[in-house]
Amino acid sequence: MLDVRHLQVLRSIAQEGSLAAAGRALHYSQPTITHHLASLEAHFNARLVQRGPRGATLTELGETLLPHAEAVLERLRHAELEVRNLAEHGMRTIHIGTFPTAGALLLAPAVKRLHQQGVQISLTEGELPLLLRALHAGELQAALVFSQPGDRLDLEEEVEVHPLLTDPLLLVMPADHPCASLDRVPLADLRDTAWVGAADPHDPCDRVLAWACGQEGFEPLHAMRTDDYAVVQGLVAAGTGVALVPRLALGAPRPDLVVRPPAGPVLAREISVAVLRSASNGAAQELVSALQEQAELIAGRWTA
Repeated sequence: MLDVRHLQVLRSIAQEGSLAAAGRALHYSQPTITHHLASLEAHFNARLVQRGPRGATLTELGETLLPHAEAVLERLRHAELEVRNLAEHGMRTIHIGTFPTAGALLLAPAVKRLHQQGVQISLTEGELPLLLRALHAGELQAALVFSQPGDRLDLEEEVEVHPLLTDPLLLVMPADHPCASLDRVPLADLRDTAWVGAADPHDPCDRVLAWACGQEGFEPLHAMRTDDYAVVQGLVAAGTGVALVPRLALGAPRPDLVVRPPAGPVLAREISVAVLRSASNGAAQELVSALQEQAELIAGRWTA
């Protein structure tokens, strides 16, 4: 059976570069380090560490095992912190991830509700790939995520996905744009217009735009790319181009801009909360409930 100390030793050897340095970092004697490494290699019946005159490096098998060892150790660290907080302070903890545009309107009110119920929140903000990696590694118990309608997120069976909100994508244009007077703007009318897009060309919103423009027989030309929606609005106001922006990310649009829905089928992204099935302390379920209530309020305001 694997021992947590075996995984600690493997990680320390990878970090320190030698068995002796790993022993010093872990406050183990070198014979103890050697014993734990030998036990780990015997478990897999394979060499995981290559020793040489200049230190020690992981073999290909060791490198394969390392991220799994790190994930297990990180998960245990979070479990220890959570249990200690509950035992010493009666305080439950949940580790949540969010992408930036969901933080203010969707997550913040839910966090307030959980705080009132005695739940401590640990928050990680990042773009979607980072959040998905953190969920896979068990570093997060829950994360707000988004996708194109009908798309499957790259999540394993140990993660439950709860839909929250359909976030429409809206056109943002300079107030003096020729299409600004239209109630709904045909994308075909923007065939020769430059676009301000996401930093990642594979961003779900950019993929929706590419699909919709493809239905009209053209490919959007991106003049600028940024993930900061305040910068997007500034660039559009400066005449750099137009943009397709999620409604949740708009905030209060600038007076020198107009916001219009595109004509044709509704373009949108689906916002959900992904929760580890092992998050069984009740706080995760309370988070889902609070997010669903806030999403209903937001959707109601949009409809009104």
